[in-house]
Amino acid sequence: MATKAGADLCGEVLLTLARLRLATPRQLKALLLPHQQDTDHVRRALRNLLAESPALVGRTHRAQQSYWYCTPAGLAEAAASGELASPVGRTTGKRIAASKTGLREHGLALVETVIAFHQAEVADHADWRVEVAHPTPAGSLVPDGVVLLANGSSAFVEIDRTMSYAGLLAKLERYDAYRNAPASGRGNAARPPRNHWQETYAGPSLERPFPLLLFVFAPAKRRAAAETREAAFHDRARPIWRITVATTTLHRLTHDGADRPVWRIVGRGEDRRVLTAAPSPR
Repeated sequence: MATKAGADLCGEVLLTLARLRLATPRQLKALLLPHQQDTDHVRRALRNLLAESPALVGRTHRAQQSYWYCTPAGLAEAAASGELASPVGRTTGKRIAASKTGLREHGLALVETVIAFHQAEVADHADWRVEVAHPTPAGSLVPDGVVLLANGSSAFVEIDRTMSYAGLLAKLERYDAYRNAPASGRGNAARPPRNHWQETYAGPSLERPFPLLLFVFAPAKRRAAAETREAAFHDRARPIWRITVATTTLHRLTHDGADRPVWRIVGRGEDRRVLTAAPSPR
């Protein structure tokens, strides 16, 4: 496969960092140049973006690894391209990249999830939005990611590394509350009122159900293994039949593939299934 032109690759690198907040050169190569043997082309694109005035990207070094993110100028450039699905705001990935509290590892686990979905053709990497606020009666719900799947439906994605089980269960309640959140704006007199999620995700004829809620359990130091935390979550979680909740571990997702039977449905036993076989909410 011919290598992408330098300017094209720079543009794609910038857009990807704007969407995902941060990434390593290896992760960017996996998304943009999967058939290349090394990261040389991606690193050259990153250096070119860094050399712009003002710089469009920044980087942080930790343990012989570099973590890259958009600068405010880079976010503005990406937004001006018109290629982003939604506004990215002014939040750069600098704080996440430099974090010593696990934020960086959390962000990188989300990118690994994006890569797994992209490689399995479950969802294109360009069809992800990160940390988009959704209104609920109890305040904003901010999923780690929202993805448009290849089958046309959407899914909320939550990465768990260190959250308490009580915190995870509280998130389930917040998603349940979001189902009833009214749409923002004044509505349309020609049709009955719709909820925010219907306006955003159901399509014009309300043919799509409430988006899937996907939990990916990722490893973390001084925490129980991801498989253990996933099992404990299922033991504690009360099925909310209006929402389909599916879980997996980051290892299963990246090792077996997002299109394989790696997903376990809350309230449906221990069997794992492919995502397309997940039951629709009642």
